[in-house]
Amino acid sequence: MFLFLFLLAHAQQEKELYPLKVILDEISLTHNIKFNYIDEELIVYQIAPPKSDLSLSAKITYIESKTGLKIKKISANYYSVYNNQKLDKPLCGYLFDNELGLPVENATIKVLNNNVVVFSDEKGYFELQLVSPNGIEISHLNFEKRIITPNELYVSGCPKIKLVPIIQKLEEVVTQRYLTTGIYKKNDGTLEIKPRKFGILPGLIEPDVLMTLQQIPGINSVSETASNINVRGGTHDQNLFLWNGIRMFQTGHFFGLISAFNPSLAQTISVTKNGSSAFYDEGVSSVIAISSHSKSIEKTNSSISSNLISAEFYTKIKTSDKANFTLSGRRSLTDFFSSPTYRNYRNKVFQNTVVTNLNNNQTIDVKTKEKFYFYDLTAQYQQKIGQKNELSIDAIVIKNSLFLNQYTIDASKNSDLGQENLGGTINWKTNWNTNNTSQLYFYSSKYSLVSQNESIQTNQILKQENKVLDLGFQLKNSHQISKTLQFNNGYQFDEIGVTNFDEINSPFFSRNSIKVLRTHSVIAEGVFETESKNTFLKVGLRGNYFDTFKLFLIEPRIQFNQSLSETVRLEIQGEQKSQTLSQVIDLQQDFLGIEKRRWTLANETTNPIQKSNQVSVGFSYKKNNWLITLDNFYKKVTGITTSSQFFQNQFEFVKTTGDYHIFGSEFLVQKNFGKFYSWLSYSYNDNKYFFKSLQPNEFINNFELKHSISWAGIYEWKTIKFALGFKWHTGKPITTPTLTVIDASNPEIIYNSPNNDKLNDFFQLNFSASKNWKINNKISLETNASILNLLNKKNDVNRFYRINSTNNNVESVDTYALELTPNINIKLSF
Repeated sequence: MFLFLFLLAHAQQEKELYPLKVILDEISLTHNIKFNYIDEELIVYQIAPPKSDLSLSAKITYIESKTGLKIKKISANYYSVYNNQKLDKPLCGYLFDNELGLPVENATIKVLNNNVVVFSDEKGYFELQLVSPNGIEISHLNFEKRIITPNELYVSGCPKIKLVPIIQKLEEVVTQRYLTTGIYKKNDGTLEIKPRKFGILPGLIEPDVLMTLQQIPGINSVSETASNINVRGGTHDQNLFLWNGIRMFQTGHFFGLISAFNPSLAQTISVTKNGSSAFYDEGVSSVIAISSHSKSIEKTNSSISSNLISAEFYTKIKTSDKANFTLSGRRSLTDFFSSPTYRNYRNKVFQNTVVTNLNNNQTIDVKTKEKFYFYDLTAQYQQKIGQKNELSIDAIVIKNSLFLNQYTIDASKNSDLGQENLGGTINWKTNWNTNNTSQLYFYSSKYSLVSQNESIQTNQILKQENKVLDLGFQLKNSHQISKTLQFNNGYQFDEIGVTNFDEINSPFFSRNSIKVLRTHSVIAEGVFETESKNTFLKVGLRGNYFDTFKLFLIEPRIQFNQSLSETVRLEIQGEQKSQTLSQVIDLQQDFLGIEKRRWTLANETTNPIQKSNQVSVGFSYKKNNWLITLDNFYKKVTGITTSSQFFQNQFEFVKTTGDYHIFGSEFLVQKNFGKFYSWLSYSYNDNKYFFKSLQPNEFINNFELKHSISWAGIYEWKTIKFALGFKWHTGKPITTPTLTVIDASNPEIIYNSPNNDKLNDFFQLNFSASKNWKINNKISLETNASILNLLNKKNDVNRFYRINSTNNNVESVDTYALELTPNINIKLSF
């Protein structure tokens, strides 16, 4: 008997639901009445029908109680169904973490059986159209899946929906705060950086993308710049830099001291040191992909800011419910405002160049005046077309300009240098259905480095140009075969043209070299991930055909991540990559000695295609707010040239090819103590050159920093943040001279074995602080202050030797890092 009653009650609870419109039509027939209503106001409701033996008024009361609608009698046979006017809005809501109360960004909100998909923004906000009574599924990698009904959103205002975090140790280990708020490690081994969510980092007043990268173990800069980043012992040009799919050949302002990417943009930076996706070409050291795209159409917002170097602005305008336009810009103040920060930056970047009379040797009293400025502009248009398509158009302009006047009592000469990168892309994405998507984008990038050097000593005029034009397109298809398996495939065509021009007036000499290379690539990639997230495997294969050389290369890639326990994970990565474009130095005083590198294409003879093989094995541990990671790697890069390695010793003018091998380890330990957190990282590199035609043929790499340590302590209290940290590493390798062969017509330096010595150890203590003021619901003010090299330590970053023509003695020329350099930034957001 009790079992029968239980089953009866359960059956009543599981009573089938029907659309409200169907129920009203049935009541109309039964009671011979008519209901007036708006279809869009009823479509979200599905309820169990009222009992058939109820009276008309009882049925109306039942419907009102289940839906919140009002049903008003107009006449004996006519009734009007209407809702609260406050409900006449898109279905919307805010997603929050049930435990931390923080917004949940990039959650997928999908209307079941309707292929309608949107994503939550950085505030957790999302909007849906009134299109279906079907259930709405909310999913996110770190939270339990949740299904709600449309009428849960059909309320006054936008409700707050709480998501329950997945109690799964995998996600805590591989997707978490890494070094600071806004830096995360993903389960495929890549690091994802979101500057808009940044906490604070020592020495930075704002989230400078490329300076931030140098906080990560294994990423350094031997010259302390943003345009000479060395990832696991490689050169800067061996990194592939992408901005919204556009390859960037210029990455720095102020000739390297500042990142060329506006920090006000809402950007996401993906950093891959090994095991990159097969959809990336070039870059034998790393991939640094920067995206300013948002997954949803965000509300209009803007900001303006200024520091002691530059001023910048940013605005995103929501032009419709499906489109927005973003514009950002930055311009230096350096040509009309000389701050202490600028003077320190100026002294750093122009030391040992034509600007500071490198070749003067004190034989002529030469004075210089320079006018320098930089700017960058970006524009982006994003348009969602229907429910399946999305179009985005992006453009970027980066410019550095220097005008130099050299004068004596008797003469005056002008020189100039201009560096520019223009880029654009058109991206079309189609979601065919929930399991299949396609993406097609066309891209172009144009780089130009132009200089004219008028020598006041010799009246010689040297004109130099280095230009790169990169054009291409890529097609990518993604197929979700099952809940655990995804297959991606695609095709890419790329054409690169490089021009190098040099001309001297006396004695007259002119050289103009133009090279073009076309590459066809086919791509296949499989991704397997168990539903428990305990196992992740991505295997890719890229085939490159270089039509100029009639050469076909196969490049396998792999990323594997396995949970060994609730707190420990194993990570294995490997890849083979190639690179056809590299930077070389013909002469140390090219382009005024400031940006002396020039891009050049492989020719498979004197300048072969660079190829890399890399493998790494790592472990990560996380428990009780402790994070410990350890990565061990081996990398071999072949096809490098001496011209690309910045030699300033006996090999400076030698042209030959070789390779380098590097063994290394990277260690990080991090601990959170509530509002205070700290980390300590250590890197070890054993980096060796192998050049068969040189003697000796094996010696230390110019970019080896054998030991490197970084520490930071950060305190966050409400709207105030403080950060203190240091960077230490062993000195850069140098080659010392033994003696000078004195010959009046041709004096010569005799060197010891290459890289037989090192500079003094590098140590820099940095500090930052920030404070936010919430003026009202729409306007906020942020202030930041920083001090680089707080102890004002004099750090050598380079040294070479030359013969002083006045006495034929050998003298050393040192390049130093920044002195104690303060900076402040004020930012108004509205």
